[in-house]
This record gives sequence, C-alpha cells and structure tokens, in this order.
Amino acid sequence: MPEAIAWFQDVGIDDRPSVGGKGASLGELTRAGIAVPPGFVVTTRAFELFLEALEARAPVRARIETCDAHDLASVTALAKELRQRVVVEPLPDEVEQALLAAHRDLCGEGGVPVAVRSSATTEDAADASFAGLQDTFLWVIDPADLVARVRECWGSLYSVESITYRRRQALPEAGVAMGVVVQRMVDAQVAGVMFTRSPTTGDKSVITIEGAWGLGSSVVSGEVTPDRWVIGKITGEISARDISDKHVEHVPVASGGTEERPVPDGRRSIPCLDDDTLQKLREVGRRVERHYGAAQDIEWAVDRDGAIMLLQSRPETVWSTKATAPVAPPLANPLAHVMGVFGGRR
Repeated sequence: MPEAIAWFQDVGIDDRPSVGGKGASLGELTRAGIAVPPGFVVTTRAFELFLEALEARAPVRARIETCDAHDLASVTALAKELRQRVVVEPLPDEVEQALLAAHRDLCGEGGVPVAVRSSATTEDAADASFAGLQDTFLWVIDPADLVARVRECWGSLYSVESITYRRRQALPEAGVAMGVVVQRMVDAQVAGVMFTRSPTTGDKSVITIEGAWGLGSSVVSGEVTPDRWVIGKITGEISARDISDKHVEHVPVASGGTEERPVPDGRRSIPCLDDDTLQKLREVGRRVERHYGAAQDIEWAVDRDGAIMLLQSRPETVWSTKATAPVAPPLANPLAHVMGVFGGRR
C-alpha cells in the first residue's frame, strides 16, 4: 500500500501523481543536489483515504463534475459547503499518526517552524499551472495547528477559483488529488522569484531576478513592488537594475504565523541583493534550467547567514506555449531577416 508520507529525497518529478507538482519538484531539486529546505509530502494516498471517508457520507467529486462553471452563485455555494466539510473532517488515524511522526523526525520536539504548502497533482505541469489557486501557510509551529493546516490545504482544492479552473479545463475529478508539502521554514532576510527566460520578452539569453525584504510571500502576493535585475545568462552582465521603494516586509511571529511590518527608512530604497548574491542566484538558475532542460520559474530565499535556498521551481508557461509559433512571418527574400530588405529597399 502506498505510504501516507514521502520524504523529498525519495521522490522526483515523475512522482507527481503521488505527491503533487510542488512536492515532485522539491524532491527532484533535492535529488539533484540543489539546496532546498528539508521536508516531506503528505501524499495523495493520504488525501484519498480522507476523501473516501468524506464521500461515504455525501458525494464530493460527482457534485463538482455536474456543476456549471459559468454559474458563479452555484459554484460559490458548492465551494463553501465542500470546504467546510473538509476542514472539520478528522484525519484518518493512520494518516494523522504518520503526519505527526514525520513532523517529529523533521523538527524534533522543539517548535521548529514549517511551511505547509498545497501540492495538487494538476499544478505546475508544463501545460497547466495551478500556481496561486491553493493555500500556503507559513511559520506553523504547533503540531495540532499542522494537522488543521493540512486539512485547509486539502480544502483549498475546493475553492471557487480551483473548481472553476478545473471545470473550464474539463479535468476529470477522478484525477484530481492533493499532496501537502511540509518543510522547514527559511528565516529569510530577502526572498523573491527568478525567471530563466525573460517574462516580458521571452529572451532566453537573460535571467530576471525579483526580490524584496523578508519572506517571499510579499512578492508572490504582489503587496510589494520588488527590486528587479536583468542579467546575462552566460556573461553575467547586469543590463538592468530597477530598485523600488519596498515599504513593507513579511516577517515571522514568534508564536506562529507571519505579519506585515513597515521596512525602516534606511532599507526601503536600497537594493535588497548585492552583486555577488545576484551572480550566485544566476548560477543556481542556470543549474536548475540545465537539469530540467527548459526555462524555469523559481522561488528562492536567502537566509540570515546568506545561504541561498530554493523553495520551488516550475516550468515557465507563458513563453513556452508560444515557442512553436513562428517569431516572424515568412518573407519572400530570406535575406531580409539579416540584411534589412523590406519593401524592395536595401
């Protein structure tokens, strides 16, 4: 029987059906020797056991498949009902015991904070990205809180946005499941995202790095306009620097969770990364792209000691979907692409 828990070092990208997109990516990065905060995944087997108990009392998947994605009121009511059922349903005993044992192995007995992150089987694939449609909880300390957060991650599979997305994509509910990533938190002094292909132009020769003070949730959520750099992928030349006024940062709370705090004036408008760290990030980005053989959208953090940790890497989806289209219409004279021959003029 498949296990309820899978450790990062034991899974890879081909294990998406059992650990979800995020869990599979973190396992793949770990096995490739990329620095990733250690952790494990509550597998889709655990989710299926949980859902079986839920479905024994009333249907879940069948109701979603018969709902009208264009009837917002009906989808909203259904989502509210299903999420409420999920968050109050107790975990099967074998799942809860396996979860708490893995948490002790990861954190010991001493209140080490973890991130609890949804990892749907249908997210982070090259042809369909669920990024942003499921929940993430940061700086979770208490084991009882961990159990509740796992249920909430499962519940986010039944949000209005997630249900609507699946129905419009005609994804069968039988293939939809949720893994949940549990990994040690990075106490980040700065965090952000990195694209190994320009997100604005599709240029493959550059890496774009965006970052801000504190935890990366401020950047991902759009609450802060991050600093932005464009760096030559091979040369390392920094061709663009856009330093913003980073007025707030997300920071941990000692009792658990995070809060938004004002950034002191002395740090608001200075770069959150120095050139040496930018070059280290560039090298990490190149390494990850080589490993996957495709452009990547990467989440990263720099801890208080200056170590770079990757929190996620997913395929870049915006420009990759355009890659099969011609970059310019065919011209009668092929020399026009290199000699500027247009309209009969040279």
